[in-house]
Amino acid sequence: MEVILYFIVFAVVIFSTVILILSRYRKCPSDKIMVIYGKVGTNPDGTYRSAKCIHGGAAFVWPIIQSYAYLDLTPISISVDLENALSRQNIRINVPSRFTVGISTEPGVMQNAAERLLGLQLHEIQELAKDIIFGQLRLVIATMDIEEINTDRDKFLEAVSSNVETELKKIGLRLINVNVTDITDESGYIEALGREAAAKAINEARIRVAEADRAGAIGEANANRDRRVQVAIAESEAIQGENEAKAKVADSDATRRELEAESKRRAVAAEKIAAARALSEAYSAEREAEEARAARERATLEADVVVKAEIDKRQRQIEAEAEAEQMRIRAKAEADAIFAKMEAESRGIQEILTRQAAGLAQIVQAAGGNPADAVRLLIADKIEDIVKTQVEAVKNLKIDKVTVWDSAAGRDGVSSTAGFVSGLLKSLPPINDLLQMAGLEMPEFLGKAKDTPPSPPLPAETAAARSEQNPTA
Repeated sequence: MEVILYFIVFAVVIFSTVILILSRYRKCPSDKIMVIYGKVGTNPDGTYRSAKCIHGGAAFVWPIIQSYAYLDLTPISISVDLENALSRQNIRINVPSRFTVGISTEPGVMQNAAERLLGLQLHEIQELAKDIIFGQLRLVIATMDIEEINTDRDKFLEAVSSNVETELKKIGLRLINVNVTDITDESGYIEALGREAAAKAINEARIRVAEADRAGAIGEANANRDRRVQVAIAESEAIQGENEAKAKVADSDATRRELEAESKRRAVAAEKIAAARALSEAYSAEREAEEARAARERATLEADVVVKAEIDKRQRQIEAEAEAEQMRIRAKAEADAIFAKMEAESRGIQEILTRQAAGLAQIVQAAGGNPADAVRLLIADKIEDIVKTQVEAVKNLKIDKVTVWDSAAGRDGVSSTAGFVSGLLKSLPPINDLLQMAGLEMPEFLGKAKDTPPSPPLPAETAAARSEQNPTA
């Protein structure tokens, strides 16, 4: 019985030992860190370890000399509404943000968490981390400009994350995420930067739209210009063909008129009609050419509003070519008009000469067929006009306006002015002399010419003549 009793006691002891061992063998969940504290060993430098951290495993916790606790790895969200933080430009800004932190699982950082966070409630850990985040966030903002913070968020968040995580590791925490919701300032500086950026983006978009519209307008203007130039060239060729056809028709009409030998009145009328038609056609061609040139200039002016230098150069080349073509067309039209005009004038002169010749032939016929008598008749017919011309030459002569410079001594009691006027009247050829030069004689009832020797010129007359030739003498 004693053996059995000893065996039972031994079995109980063994069972109790196993139960005790199993009860002190603790497994650590994946979302927690198991911290074993008490007598847990020494560090390499000989100092006692304060705690032993286990994550993802199991360990035996010795009764009496050791105990254990858990640190929760659940992320902690912290709202940080930073206000009036001073930037490097001495402008105060507001940076509302949200930080997500958690207990780190790094070996060294876990030891810090076990030493500083074990036994703290969640809100206590949250407040501790919040104070650290506030300080580091202010420090980062003080080292950056507002433009950097507002435009380069990655750089700002990287700097904040680096500083904050370094400080959080000291208490066993790690930074999981940083989210800055918005950045404002009391002076409106950031808002002004936003308006500037928006205005710049809008202006750039407007510039791109204007450039696209300009390119379309330039293309359309160039197409219209080319079309108008081609139409003008085609019209000029058509006009040239019409002019050639009309010229052939005019030549045919002239040949027909010469062959039929119709009356000169009808010939002259036909020539005038042909000349008027040619002139009208020339004017029409010139007007159309001017209209084409005006249309081209309008198209060119519209294209020049928004065109660049390279396009202007090409446009000027095309315009020069079109202008040369128009000048050629105009010169051709003007040459045709001038030719038609000269042809009409030549026919008119021919007609005038023909009629003059017919008139002279009639005068010779009236003079009995003697050309000399015919000339005398013509001169006799013009005697009245000659006398009238002589009278007109001296009737308006004002004696009081004639000044003669001489020695103030007259000849034979005749003053210098009187001598000058007398000499002037004597210089006019007598009618009888004119008739004698023409081979005619005055009728006897008009009187006979008196032969008088020519008198020598008076000194006053000579002086007057010299004064007329040299007034400044």
